Amino acid sequence: NLTNMEEKVLEILKDLFELETVDKTCSQTTCEKWDSMGQLNLVVELESEFDVTLEPEEIGEMKSFEDIIRILKTKGV
Repeated sequence: NLTNMEEKVLEILKDLFELETVDKTCSQTTCEKWDSMGQLNLVVELESEFDVTLEPEEIGEMKSFEDIIRILKTKGV
């Protein structure tokens, strides 16, 4: 079962990258619109939604849904 946070992240990915369906396998390699510009928009959305500040190293590591969840958890989300 997905946690509330995971559901929110999937919702952000779906809206941001205009996906019909989205699941835990979503990543830069599987999602066409997840490019460098998409990454910036994603960071803005995540920071706003979860009230966190992401460091450049963390942003660089965010290449998939799983990465996002892992990093948000280190932020205490």
